[in-house]
Parts: sequence; C-alpha cells; structure tokens
Amino acid sequence: MVGSLVKRVLVTGMVVSATLVGGHVRPAAAADPIDFPAGLVCEFPVRLASSGDTRKVHEFRDAAGNVVRTLQTGLGSAGTLTNLDTGATFSFPANGAVWNIVNKPGGIQTFTTMGHLILFLFPSDIPAGPSTTLYVGRVVFDVDTATGVFTLKSATGRSTDLCAALSH
Repeated sequence: MVGSLVKRVLVTGMVVSATLVGGHVRPAAAADPIDFPAGLVCEFPVRLASSGDTRKVHEFRDAAGNVVRTLQTGLGSAGTLTNLDTGATFSFPANGAVWNIVNKPGGIQTFTTMGHLILFLFPSDIPAGPSTTLYVGRVVFDVDTATGVFTLKSATGRSTDLCAALSH
C-alpha cells in the first residue's frame, strides 16, 4: 500500500516528467511501478509505471548555502497508468517541461509547472481527491513538506480527468 509520503506529480513537455516521492524526484532510471489502492488517486486501484527521466536540475542557494529555488528542465519520463480492476491504460511519451520550485519558510514548497502535468490528489489534499488530472498549461501548487499535503493554487490551460478516461 502507498504511504502518505508518496506524492504524485508527473510533468513533461508532452505529458510526464517526474514523480515526487515524499517531496523528492524519483531516480531517472526505470523505477519500480507504484500501485495506488482504490480511493487514493481514483475510485479504483491504479498502477503507475514510468522510466527515462533525463531532466536537468539547477539549484539556487542563499548566502548560508540553503537551497531556496530549484529549476528543473528537459525531457521527463515516459510511462503508463493502468486501472488495475479493468486493465484500461493511459500511456504517455517522454517530452520536455519546466518546473520552478521555491522553498518557503515553514516547510512549504511552491511548484510552478509549465507544459504537461499529471497531478494526483489524495483525499488529504486541497481540493480533496481522489483525482488524477492531466493539465496542459501552467499549474501552481504548494506542498507542505511536513504533512505531504498538496494544495492546488491555480491551473490555466486544458485539463483531462484521467480517472474518467481509465474507468472504461
């Protein structure tokens, strides 16, 4: 079962770039699939399988050496989401995207993503999930690094409900 620290953001220029696990990007090589139980990211169980993230990470530090901003650019992961009840799939190629991550006081990180983003929201997030949405455009969300709670701040562009797409 997926713990509360497994966080779920995928971004690339076409669809997906990386998965956040407890606020950290998964390794670039093929990662073990993640199985989300029913009710966490969709009303049914979902498997995420991805590989091939080759993004570049640029860190910006303050005078004390603390990372205050991270810029991630380049080609992200290709992968597949699978409805484990029906076998329905949604596959995505690796393409480029940009993430700007600002570390704020109190353990809040603000993510601004441009390009394609698959955002998984859990029941504990704001707005409350379960939901899995493909955004094409600009998305801004906060992550509380202490609690793992995501708060969606804004989204411009197109959105597609991937739970609905996988429910067939």
